[in-house]
Amino acid sequence: MEPRLGPKAAALHLGWPFLLLWVSGLSCSVSSSASPSPSPVSRVRTSYNLGRTFLGLDKCNACIGTSICKKFFKEEIRFDNGLALNLGPPPDNLPSYSANYSDDFKTWRPVEISRLVSKQQNKISDRRICASAAAPKTCSIERVLRKTGRFQKWLQAKRLTPDLVRGLSSPLLRCPSQRLLDRVVRRYAEVADAGSIFMDHFTDRDKLRLLYTLAVNTHPVLLQIFPGAEGWPLPKYLGSCGRFLVSTSTSPLQEFYDAPPDQAADLAYQLLGVLESLRSNDLNYFFYFTHVDAGMFGIFNNGHLFIRDTSALGVIDRQEGSQAASRAGDDKDIFSCLVSGCQTELPSCDTIPEKQNLVLVCSQVLPLLLQAKFPSPMQEEIDAELTRCADRTRPDPEVLGAASRLKDILRPLRTCDPRFAYRYPDCKYNDKF
Repeated sequence: MEPRLGPKAAALHLGWPFLLLWVSGLSCSVSSSASPSPSPVSRVRTSYNLGRTFLGLDKCNACIGTSICKKFFKEEIRFDNGLALNLGPPPDNLPSYSANYSDDFKTWRPVEISRLVSKQQNKISDRRICASAAAPKTCSIERVLRKTGRFQKWLQAKRLTPDLVRGLSSPLLRCPSQRLLDRVVRRYAEVADAGSIFMDHFTDRDKLRLLYTLAVNTHPVLLQIFPGAEGWPLPKYLGSCGRFLVSTSTSPLQEFYDAPPDQAADLAYQLLGVLESLRSNDLNYFFYFTHVDAGMFGIFNNGHLFIRDTSALGVIDRQEGSQAASRAGDDKDIFSCLVSGCQTELPSCDTIPEKQNLVLVCSQVLPLLLQAKFPSPMQEEIDAELTRCADRTRPDPEVLGAASRLKDILRPLRTCDPRFAYRYPDCKYNDKF
């Protein structure tokens, strides 16, 4: 067995692809007291206990059956933190901690165990589900959700249509087009025979699993319908089980706030390019953020920047047009309230300007990455364009123009060396890189 690496050492092990393990905080408690590194036998037991308690599979059996789950319960994969016998949710004061993953018992890959939603949000969610059925504080989540009017409509549906997701709190579903929903069904990787826009091949549990995911966090769905392999700036989806998602991971952007000037310029240039692709792409979808922070963006070992958290990302279909979300109270149900207040209202898609992503990033992310990094007068030019780009009172063309000029300033500040493996050595021979 290869030695297990810590987070920093693992970052230098370029042969190991990083994985990110998203895990929602559950209402259960799992011990994480320190103990010697577990034996293979202990590791088997740990995996099974993890599945039954930490993942909540005894509470929501609809979560069982996905690709990662099958390997998990056949004991073909393992999770082990190297310090503790039992894995558990991250401490309340930490969003994540590192562990290791293996599917061959020989090569251990570093993973990050993170909360999908906060521990408090998850407790509220569980209580709301039980309360909606006038049940005690603890109940069978699956049994309650199966009896809802929304899920009964899903059971009868042959196709995922806008009325079936109306009222859900995710920005992705604020005003979905039929083309977008067909893409969700056709590319949903956790069912057999994926590829059809009809849900004839979905079992009842497949439908409940998809509905629950769309209601709680659409991040795993977005990774499947807009894969990085097709050029979208998103990490690779590897599978899900219970209430966690496994995908390739990146280091969060805030870890690079102290980066040298050439690296900061490179990351800022890439980020502006990512926002441009969200606004203008071949499929004619307009992606917009409802809010941003540096933790939503990350960097692979090769220096390539991606969106690591799409939970605040909405989609508007410019080709087909989007069906506006109804404000009628009748559309609200327990699925509308799993991670937010039942009265929470997202802005109308008609009010989202093209400049929105740029204003958010130029005001809340780029200043911390680019501040006091360059000599005068270069720094003053960068700061001036950032100010224009962050000004939401300016018309769209002026904000877009400021972002374009900022890219032009940053481009020659980037260097061409092996630290930027995603474009090296091509940058030595082609100005495009």
